[in-house]
Order: sequence, then structure tokens, then C-alpha cells
Amino acid sequence: MEDNSLASTIKEGDGELSDISLRPLDLSDVDDFMVWASDDKVTHFCSYGPYTSREQGIKHIENKVIPHPWFMAICVNNRAIGAISVSANQGNDKCRGEIGYVLGSKYWGKGIATRAVKMASDAIFAEWPHLERLEALVDVENVGSQKVLLKAGFMQEGVLRKYFIHKGKTRDTIMFSLLSTDPRI
Repeated sequence: MEDNSLASTIKEGDGELSDISLRPLDLSDVDDFMVWASDDKVTHFCSYGPYTSREQGIKHIENKVIPHPWFMAICVNNRAIGAISVSANQGNDKCRGEIGYVLGSKYWGKGIATRAVKMASDAIFAEWPHLERLEALVDVENVGSQKVLLKAGFMQEGVLRKYFIHKGKTRDTIMFSLLSTDPRI
């Protein structure tokens, strides 16, 4: 059987080493998915949720996650604690992709999201050689996600004012980017 995971190790605050890996998120992860997908703190900046039923989680995984070309679970010791995806652009924009991620609030502030973004960035540039630019759009109020991207080597490019509607409200967003030729930190 082919191992589709990407693995890394980080040191947590308590001194223990934990295996951080990325692997495809699937239906068997629905209970772990619901931990973050039902959390108001986590879904505040997400386009979905919070979900209130397991059935909503199953539907999301079946309809959005499984058909997605690059959607991975962020795992600690192979248990899904979040997710990360890269969406491809088409036509004249195929040189760009957009990265997005979510992590259970219990795991915030431990460097896991930063490590996952670095792993995903390295993997996607290797897997999609046509990709030259990886972008992330972050709500101006989502300071934690901004820090993750900067620590992962992304460059903050500017604020896009009134860029999108999120949960009924027009929002400003910050554009971050990482080029395939940028040095990795």
C-alpha cells in the first residue's frame, strides 16, 4: 500500500516529540473533523460551520474534501487535528494556487500549523511543477493565521479592501504569497 503521508517532527511545550504528518482526509476521520468543524473559535474565519451534526460533517467530507485535488488532514500521531488544502487555478492563472488551513483550537500556538504550511508548500511545489506562486488570503482580524504564514516564509503583500463577503459581512483581507523560488525557512 502506498503511503500518501508527509511526516515531520516538532517539539511540543511539554518536551515530548510528536509526529506531524499530512495525509488525505477521509470519511473515517469524521469524528476528529467534527472536533474542529463544530468549534466556534475554529470556524469563525472559515467559509463553513460551525457544523452541529455528524451528518453535516460526512456531507462536507463527501462533497468538498474527497473530490478536492489536494486536501490533507493535519495529523499528530496519525490522528486528524486539522486540515490543509491547495486549490489550483486554471488557464492563464495556472501558475498560482491558494492554500488554506484549519487547526483544532487545542493545538493552537504549538507551531503545528506553521509546520503543516511548510510541509504542504514544499509538497505542492514538488507535485505541481507548473505552480510558481502559492497565495493565502487572510482576514485582517485573523492575527494567528497571519503569524503562521510569516513564520512559514510567506511574504505579506498588502490589504485587499472589501475583498469578499464572509458570513454576510464584507471583509478586508491580507494577501500573502510564497514563490517556488523563494528560500525556505
